[in-house]
Amino acid sequence: MGGRGAGAGGLKVRLLSVGKDRSGLYEPAVQTYAQRLVHYTRFELVELPEASGKKLKSGDAKSLEAEAILARRKPQDWLVALDERGALMDSVELSRFVGKAQGGSRDLLFVIGGDEGLAESVRQAAHLTLSLSRMTLPHRLARVVLVEQLYRAFTLLKGEPYHK
Repeated sequence: MGGRGAGAGGLKVRLLSVGKDRSGLYEPAVQTYAQRLVHYTRFELVELPEASGKKLKSGDAKSLEAEAILARRKPQDWLVALDERGALMDSVELSRFVGKAQGGSRDLLFVIGGDEGLAESVRQAAHLTLSLSRMTLPHRLARVVLVEQLYRAFTLLKGEPYHK
């Protein structure tokens, strides 16, 4: 999904996630907020396949997924790794972070790992490690929460009434 947002100032936001929503529960909500986001920024959803196979040892899947994730990072990106051990932000703080990236001519690459989470190499490469909650969330639900919060961040930056 792409598109140039009217007020984005060139900011591009990508959400890279590992795996697919096999349940079908979350994807409609993700698409709803993704459609709303294109009014503010160039937004793209990127799904990477899960690394799997009988020959993989414990941790190998995470390493292979990390390689695929880091290969997608561009020099202008601020990589934001989602991890339950990361920093907690409220909606206003997230909007300030997005505004800082926009003002600094940076793009944002948010990353949600697979079933095993993110490899240490991804967390180390991150500009920010962000937690949506101290609770463990299903990766697909985390995607919905993040996309909604990004939409909220842009409405806050624009002074629009969505955030209450």
